[in-house]
Amino acid sequence: MVGNMAWRWTPASLAHGSGRMLVVAALTILASSVPTPKNADAAEVADILRFCSSCHGPQGQSIAPNYPRLAGQQKDYIAAQLQNFRDGTRTAPHTQNYLDYLAMWGLVVQLTPPTADAIAAFYASQPPVAGQPSGSPEVAFGRRIYTEGIPSENVPACTGCHGVTAQGNGPIPRLAGQYQGYLARQLEAFASWQRQNVTMHANSVNLTPEQINEVTAYLATL
Repeated sequence: MVGNMAWRWTPASLAHGSGRMLVVAALTILASSVPTPKNADAAEVADILRFCSSCHGPQGQSIAPNYPRLAGQQKDYIAAQLQNFRDGTRTAPHTQNYLDYLAMWGLVVQLTPPTADAIAAFYASQPPVAGQPSGSPEVAFGRRIYTEGIPSENVPACTGCHGVTAQGNGPIPRLAGQYQGYLARQLEAFASWQRQNVTMHANSVNLTPEQINEVTAYLATL
């Protein structure tokens, strides 16, 4: 049970055989190693994490570029996004497709605050995926945008909020090692106001598609 509702979506409907059993066992062990906030049921948290693993990977180290890596992400950021999916602040236009949004909403609408906090704590405690180094000109241009901004276009340096190594801080997300395509979609959504954040809209609205590709290519290498 989640709150007063029966848990309807389980990894059993998404995975089969020995692979499913390995995921179940691994997540139960991993979840038990993370302190569970008061009033959060450890078994329930492990069950939800098994569902999350079908897209985000058992430790949040997604191998599918359509789904963001959550491993090592800032706990406060994850918790805030779960709430935003729940209240509709984050909607379908900036997820990969509408079915992904329905899956996320169907999950988070049933979460109690302690359980959501436990999920965020679990992913924040996992080792992040290292980026893939690249010496391409695109990455070099992206590094300059990230570290210096584009003063002539009123685009500030990203380091001021996200940190020199793009590790994030509290409610500000970790960007390092994230999939380039995912980051590019988020910047496009911020720029078009499909994803509503005043600061990120102001910082992204003047970026060209080429500049978005450059800065996200750089972040994928960290």
